[in-house]
Amino acid sequence: MPRKIASAAAAGVLAAGFLATLHQPALAAPVDAPAADAVSVEILAAMQRDLGLTAPQAEARLAADAKAARTEQSLRGTLGASYGGTWLAAGNEVVVGVTDAAAAERVRAAGATPRVVAASEAALTAVKDGLDAHGTSAPKSVTGWYVDVTTNTVVVESLPGAAAEAATFVAASGVKVDRVRVDATAQAPQPYYDVRGGDAYYIGGSRCSVGFSVVGGFVTAGHCGRAGQAVSGYNQVAMGTIAGSSFPGNDYGWVRTNSNWTPRGIVNRYNGTNVAVRGSTESAVGASICRSGSTTGWRCGTVQAKNQTVSYPQGQVGGLTRTNACAQGGDSGGSWLSGNQAQGVTSGGSGNCTTGGTTFFQPLREILSVYGLTLVTS
Repeated sequence: MPRKIASAAAAGVLAAGFLATLHQPALAAPVDAPAADAVSVEILAAMQRDLGLTAPQAEARLAADAKAARTEQSLRGTLGASYGGTWLAAGNEVVVGVTDAAAAERVRAAGATPRVVAASEAALTAVKDGLDAHGTSAPKSVTGWYVDVTTNTVVVESLPGAAAEAATFVAASGVKVDRVRVDATAQAPQPYYDVRGGDAYYIGGSRCSVGFSVVGGFVTAGHCGRAGQAVSGYNQVAMGTIAGSSFPGNDYGWVRTNSNWTPRGIVNRYNGTNVAVRGSTESAVGASICRSGSTTGWRCGTVQAKNQTVSYPQGQVGGLTRTNACAQGGDSGGSWLSGNQAQGVTSGGSGNCTTGGTTFFQPLREILSVYGLTLVTS
């Protein structure tokens, strides 16, 4: 089982070592983007799926989107104080708000439809800025505010039954209340985070490392925790629950993540970049292999043997792969790759990353098979 954060053992079963500070970005660094033509095909397919469009309708919408972007860029500068925003209306119509009729002719000349509005975009933004300046005094029932150019208002969103609290906040901010609309919303926004191989996660007072993202969560070492235990991410935000765990005998498990976390097919290389996971083809004995973990980062070595049985203090674990890549406490559960092919999750070993040592990992394919999981790839 993982040791408490207060310990820093470097031998035996790899577990949670002391972690003084942990600074990691909420969003993982980008991997290589696909070719432009592939992106276009993917975008069209996604638009048809999510917007309910046919292929010709999706293409027409993309053309309208591009026209709206060009119109907004051009007219925001030329219309100046009379500019009231640009938006797409039904039928892919590009509409531009203006505060005087003279500006409307310039909108028509640009191939768009003018709409006379009471407040300019700059005036609405000033209202929004005024709310921002008093944002720390907003009650918890107010979930956000934004400029809505389509209705020429600033919308303040509040939870159901809390309109009075929202109105009090608006009045106290000193903005023009006639330009503000309070809308009820049942949704309280939460930040989203990426699940990335090699990053830390916490089980109570112990720390382990993410193995690989799977549909619905991630795989890791079984000795890191028991099924049913809650886990939190590298940033201590609630992450999910251990859905399955086997140790000793085996050393694998998986965590089912909540909706605030998105599993991604990448592994942290601890140098500001990620490895894109492309598959899970098993490497041969003698092959080079690298691992990622939240204590010692990115380390490499070679595969020395497969199907080894290891005797840990808690019992024997069979079917492990032996390597000469180093690891230490807290790296448990972390990712092993040969090139861009996922191999397994850190189990245990001996030694450390100062003197060297032997480290074992639980092969990935068995974990996926036992729990019926699907590896997330990039």
